[in-house]
Amino acid sequence: MKTRYFDRIGNGITFTELGFGTAPLGNLYRAVSDEDAQATLEAAWKTGCRYFDTAPLYGLGLSETRLNPFLRGKKRDDYVLSSKVGRLLRVSPPDQRTGIGKFFETPSRKEVYDYSYDGVMRSFEASLERLGVDRIDILYVHDVDIFTHGSKEASDRRIEEFMSSGYYGLLALRDQGVIRAFGGGINEWQVCQTLAERGDFDLFLLAGRYTLLEQEALATFLPLCEKRGIGIVLGGPYNSGILATGPKPGAFYNYTEAPQDVLERVASIEAVCKRHGVRLIEAALQFPLQHPSVMSVIPGGQRPAEVESNRALLDVKIPSALWADLKQEGLMRADAPTA
Repeated sequence: MKTRYFDRIGNGITFTELGFGTAPLGNLYRAVSDEDAQATLEAAWKTGCRYFDTAPLYGLGLSETRLNPFLRGKKRDDYVLSSKVGRLLRVSPPDQRTGIGKFFETPSRKEVYDYSYDGVMRSFEASLERLGVDRIDILYVHDVDIFTHGSKEASDRRIEEFMSSGYYGLLALRDQGVIRAFGGGINEWQVCQTLAERGDFDLFLLAGRYTLLEQEALATFLPLCEKRGIGIVLGGPYNSGILATGPKPGAFYNYTEAPQDVLERVASIEAVCKRHGVRLIEAALQFPLQHPSVMSVIPGGQRPAEVESNRALLDVKIPSALWADLKQEGLMRADAPTA
């Protein structure tokens, strides 16, 4: 698998173009057995994937603990590992745990948001224990966004909490060489831009906001990343599913059923793809990688077949005329970098 080298301040990291997002292995939307989780991780390794992203939230610790036995047999310098801070996990009664209806068969834990210096350090230590590793390469502050906290005002309060306290924890960990880089794992490019304008961030894991369907981040955020040398890891390249399944009834967009206008736009994009003999999912996975700031795309997967399928999508040759037609028909921003 091709790799991309990121080095902003002498903190060089080699990313594989395809990373593995482990939220699905935290029993997101359905339970996965330990055996199937390990088989999926091993399948990802066999494809050449060497970047693995996790978070305490994913399965309330389950994703990190499932990575533990998988990573134990691997040389530490052979892979890149990222996790997140901003939530601490507390034991709770089963009927009060976080994520009921979203995460299944997880430990009975309740998330406690904590973006303070102490919270960052405690989260980091807990992740090291669950993962069973002696270092994590990248830490992202997790979900200081509107999607998670419900309003811009609530998001702004979390940003202030983090920037006045927890930010200095990440800065210290990087300056001391404990981690190699830090950034934000965020659902909105606007919040990423706010953080980038206020601090010394290396990377952003941007979920679903620079895709074949959406390119608004090109307006101001991605140019800022290019100027500052900030790298992007692109999560959710299929916009929660619709760019993989196509605009069929019940297709998911942003974790819920896609509205009619999104279904219609995706149908138009898919029609252009078909004219060029390209599947929608193939174009969707390859599109973000054409931006110079994008280091890796992490679609995730719950089964070995899904991982192997994602890997095969990278090898498909996509004609430049496809991108040109999408731009000409107003289905892609004219300033989107394409081959």
